[in-house]
Amino acid sequence: MWNIIRQIARHGIRSEAPPLDPDLVGAETDRLQRELLAILGRALAIRQVDAGSCNGCELEINALGNPYYNIEGLGIKFVASPRHADLLLVTGPVSRNMAQALQRTYDATPDPKLVVAVGDCGADGGIFGESYASCGRVANVIPVDFVVTGCPPAPLEILRGILRAVQRGKA
Repeated sequence: MWNIIRQIARHGIRSEAPPLDPDLVGAETDRLQRELLAILGRALAIRQVDAGSCNGCELEINALGNPYYNIEGLGIKFVASPRHADLLLVTGPVSRNMAQALQRTYDATPDPKLVVAVGDCGADGGIFGESYASCGRVANVIPVDFVVTGCPPAPLEILRGILRAVQRGKA
């Protein structure tokens, strides 16, 4: 314990800087909210599915719910059942054990449904690729409307990806 206190005294507390200026994030989220409500006219319900990821993308998705990004204030909410969802947010390379569950989740989501693959693993299998244990990218199992790349992608990029999928879905 004393070693940690000495290290803090010598170097200070190290933490990451906020990703963007709060005013810029506020303006961007306001714009996204207006666009989302103009397209949908109502709230967006998302079912998030972890198809075998390392949980890096889930941490960034969870960050969307904090006061900094305030996804609930944008009219976007996460739901527990795919039967209540408008959009599936899928992370990770699809493991062979999750392929059937992901397909069933997709089938249970009412039409019109949208799918967003999040992260490099969801986009192309990432470092895991396709193997005896992995189906690889999400598009190998279910149709994907939009892909958000990054390892892991920033919360604002995930939010932009959701908006782009909704825009494409309505077009």
